[in-house]
Amino acid sequence: MRRFAEFVLHHRILVSVAWLVLVIAGVISTKPVNDNLTIDFFLPGQPGTEAALDIIHDFGNGGNSSPYLLVLKAPDGQKVTGNEPAVASAFEKASKAAPNLRLVDEATSTNRVFRSKDDTTTFAMVFYNFGNNPADRPPTDQITAALKSGAPTGWTAGVTGEDVLAQGDSNSSGPGVLAETLIGALGALLVLAFVFASFLAFLPMLVAFASIMLTFLMLWPISSAMKVSFIVEFLIALIGLGVAIDYSLLLVTRWREERDHGRDNHEAVVVAMETAGKAVIFSGVTVAIGLLALLVLPVPFMRSVGIGGALIPLASVLTTLTLTPAILSSIGPKVDWPKIRHENTASKVWSRWAAAVVRRRWIAAGAGVVVLGVFIFAFSQIKIGQASSESLAHGGPAYTALQTLQKAGEPTGTLTPLQVLTTHEGAHGVADDLAKVDGIAEVIVADDAGNTRNGHSMVIAVPEKETVNSKSVGPVREARKVADGNPAVLGIAGLGADQIDFLHGVYGKFPLMLAIIAVLTFLLLARAFRSVLLPLKAVVLNLLTLAATLGFMVLFWQKGYGSDEIYSVHQTGAVTFWVPMMVFAFLFGLSMDYEVFILARIREEKDEHGASTDSAVIEGIARTGRLVTSAALILFLAFIALSSGPGTDLKLFATALGFGILLDATIVRSVLVPALVSLFGDWNWWMPTWLGKALRIREPQPAAVPALAD
Repeated sequence: MRRFAEFVLHHRILVSVAWLVLVIAGVISTKPVNDNLTIDFFLPGQPGTEAALDIIHDFGNGGNSSPYLLVLKAPDGQKVTGNEPAVASAFEKASKAAPNLRLVDEATSTNRVFRSKDDTTTFAMVFYNFGNNPADRPPTDQITAALKSGAPTGWTAGVTGEDVLAQGDSNSSGPGVLAETLIGALGALLVLAFVFASFLAFLPMLVAFASIMLTFLMLWPISSAMKVSFIVEFLIALIGLGVAIDYSLLLVTRWREERDHGRDNHEAVVVAMETAGKAVIFSGVTVAIGLLALLVLPVPFMRSVGIGGALIPLASVLTTLTLTPAILSSIGPKVDWPKIRHENTASKVWSRWAAAVVRRRWIAAGAGVVVLGVFIFAFSQIKIGQASSESLAHGGPAYTALQTLQKAGEPTGTLTPLQVLTTHEGAHGVADDLAKVDGIAEVIVADDAGNTRNGHSMVIAVPEKETVNSKSVGPVREARKVADGNPAVLGIAGLGADQIDFLHGVYGKFPLMLAIIAVLTFLLLARAFRSVLLPLKAVVLNLLTLAATLGFMVLFWQKGYGSDEIYSVHQTGAVTFWVPMMVFAFLFGLSMDYEVFILARIREEKDEHGASTDSAVIEGIARTGRLVTSAALILFLAFIALSSGPGTDLKLFATALGFGILLDATIVRSVLVPALVSLFGDWNWWMPTWLGKALRIREPQPAAVPALAD
């Protein structure tokens, strides 16, 4: 690190010019990268995805999307009976409002299940093509306008469905990536202004901007060669903002400390690189490990998030260790004005806090475990799936149309029908078999000319309840059992089928993903801290933090304790199927950052100053406490900005990361870590000779260790 630091400082003008070129190239790359991003939740090789692809191949729509539900209600004194031609005409007109739409209604299926028992309400299903371009909007407005213009005079017309409800009360797509980034940046700047109390607060912001642009530049060739999820754009902008600021904050704070200890500017930068810079490297690699572990999952969009997400810490490390020292060595002392806050002494507040935790370590450890335990218990009640219709909208035309449909006696399962692709000859036989399945309310055979292609027809099975989570997909499982071995059934698609496939294909790989992350992180930290117990404790605490974070999601979103008041989102009834895996991959590495920051300083106090374990803990917390809480607050604000984006799923993901970061920085790193390190005493520094040699540690610790501290 010293040689690298000297190289950067010796060529600081060249480094600065190189970064100017990279930033300009990064700005240029944002548009082509954005154009390359896709929406693709397919699971190749899984039966639901294969069936969806076959349906799309035959009909050009449906398969991977739930249908629009077109609702018509007769005015007082009128019935559907006698108005069938006008109703059919209205539905047909709506089905031609956009390309690649397919209509299933009473006229096309000759099935009276499309009208209510009181004969006053009727509905139709319209299947559409769910495009891969995030910029494309579904044809909701066109369909709605066509239905209303074609409806019989005096009739009430409305359009609803899973995707329509998910759009909310309006067509707003949220503030957008740029606006969200600016919101997060403003919050971060306020925190930095408090931390530095000088113009130095702008330096981490500049580094973060350069890092984000570099990440987009690195993603450009990747997005051209493979499908990359649109989610990556949000992650680079907001998580990239927080991570780069955190790393730069760590390095700049250490530089200030060395300056306040009397070192000249050049040597202060070098020492900061030797100490904080090393912690930044280990932190960045740890975050990247967690994200690259997503590559073991058989889901292209999650793999793309893993690759794109891993670029964030790598770009942040590179920027922090090159651009930051180049700027500090050039104008650092000049921009550190007015010099109100000094770093030559440890924080008295954090010193007192750490001393209190060490003195009452058993109580502190117990209290921390209790807090985590409450949320971990809630985690045991998690349901994996998708947000229920009740949480998607509380008002607006789509909500009104859904209420009309439900008052007419239609089951909520109408929102998530099973789309069964069959041979044309066997369609009615398959329908008869599916009608016997428990939990299936209605079965519709759509074998008219518009629903027959290549000798194939569609059978629509409507469950009694919407199949949106792991507890409600029973009818889909039973339908698959009935269909197995029936040559007339070519595949079953739909939201319920996707839920089952995801649970099987993705969560079945979770143990492998967990093992990869845990083992690689343990080995990396074992080498970093020259210890067996410290990395083991770090991995275990991270897993407990993740379980507690998922417990928070159960309470806040699944059960709705606070989601309605803060985000105007009713209880979702489930945690979106892809969110826990993504939270695990991101949060494992991000929260490990703070572990590395704290333990690196504790280890330094132990090695460089010969401090006892308790003294090293107190000094380490005193030196890093304000840094860790400030860094966590910056990331939290970035996640809050991310949660303002469109869609309930993105809100779940962002709030989970935000809560996890706060929980980690407060209960875990400020209470449990100092308490446990103090309890373990000199066991913290134990490293077997054989393992030390295997990890290429120059001076492995002796195997003999004293007993635990009292």
